Amino acid sequence: MQPAALPTILVVDDDASNLASLVKIFERLSLRVLPATSGRQALELLRGTPVEVVLTDLMMPEMSGVDLLKNVKTLTPDAEVILMTAYGTIERAVEAMREGAYDFVTKPFRRAQIERVVTRVLEKQALLAENRQLRAQLADARGSRPAGGIVGNAPALRRVLEVARQAAPSSATVLLMGESGTGKEMFARVIHDLSPRAGGPFVAVNCGALPESIIEAELFGAEKGAYTGATATREGRFERAHKGTLFLDEVGELSPRVQVKLLRALQSGELERVGGTHTVRVDCRVIAATNQDLKQMVRDGDFREDLFYRLNVIPITLPPLRARREDVPLLADHFLRHYAEKNGKRIEGFSERALARMVDYSWPGNVRELENTIERAVVLTQGTLLDEIDLPESLVAEARDAQEITIALGTPLEEIERRVIRETLRLTHGDKRRAAQLLGIATRTIYRKVGAAPDSE
Repeated sequence: MQPAALPTILVVDDDASNLASLVKIFERLSLRVLPATSGRQALELLRGTPVEVVLTDLMMPEMSGVDLLKNVKTLTPDAEVILMTAYGTIERAVEAMREGAYDFVTKPFRRAQIERVVTRVLEKQALLAENRQLRAQLADARGSRPAGGIVGNAPALRRVLEVARQAAPSSATVLLMGESGTGKEMFARVIHDLSPRAGGPFVAVNCGALPESIIEAELFGAEKGAYTGATATREGRFERAHKGTLFLDEVGELSPRVQVKLLRALQSGELERVGGTHTVRVDCRVIAATNQDLKQMVRDGDFREDLFYRLNVIPITLPPLRARREDVPLLADHFLRHYAEKNGKRIEGFSERALARMVDYSWPGNVRELENTIERAVVLTQGTLLDEIDLPESLVAEARDAQEITIALGTPLEEIERRVIRETLRLTHGDKRRAAQLLGIATRTIYRKVGAAPDSE
């Protein structure tokens, strides 16, 4: 087996002594380092060697760090750019982040500080690579299709994916629960694809979308003449799913009569078509899904208790998107690529502002709402970078509200400071150094004001 290639960092600084110091720092981190003394030299190296990270000085002759950033994003969009800047040019560095920079560090910086920033970038890229690998593995299980379109690395998602993976080889009935738009059918397809029944059919039926008058015939089939218009014997979804998987979405919408027939089919593997007198044996695995509280429906007498326990052999509750916000950028990028290709548009990505708004939004419609939002933005945008203006006004307004706080008159200044620091830390996901830069204060001030002890260097 070939050893894994070392991550490569391109370091650009016109100060030779500073450049030499940085090269030593990163070589100690077991990184492959490409040094460059100008933006032009950096681009020459970039054209010949793929890199994961570019660390560049902001103020350089001929080509500034911002100009280099734009060129890097054109040549190697996946590379992350970190800017080095003096305190007097922090504003320009913040502007550069809107152009796609990952972060910036202020000079003079400590070794531990620069190591932390670069390590964080590499960890992020390792997660993205792992996500791509997972999607590729699941795609192999389904041929040319991705595994139900499931994208993400959040711990909440990983936990339910692991349960689904463990449940897949069995024939046990699975009950998928969660809000609308969380991807219940996608999970059902993953379970099917990873099961021994993957070569058989996957048959889905939305129990809530079919009128009560036809749902029974739709599920169990009907004999010729069973009802007006039944001119021939017709097999139902259970029979079509023979040797495969039957996915019953919105199972809580089934009438009491159909619940009885479903219970029998699950218990015995036998059913009777509507208007029929003989039994038909079927062999299919059932995965049910609901966004309702079936336990409460049982207590209210709206759902059979014995059917509930028959369905609830392996319960899996899918997390809402607000519980896995770290996956929003990955999902947004996934949908952006899909709809840009579908609509024949060349769109490079999202602005920092747009991504921040999407991460802060609560997504009541979950992944489905995010997908629809990105499709709308792709269709309507006139630029090559999706920005805040391309997002729905309601989304932007809610996300902006999440970045504002209301303080009553008369609140002591000390309490105001603490609240502003805590809210800024929430927005920076606990990154105290970034919060300090946004607030224009020293990092130690944050530790002092919120009562936390600084990390040891």
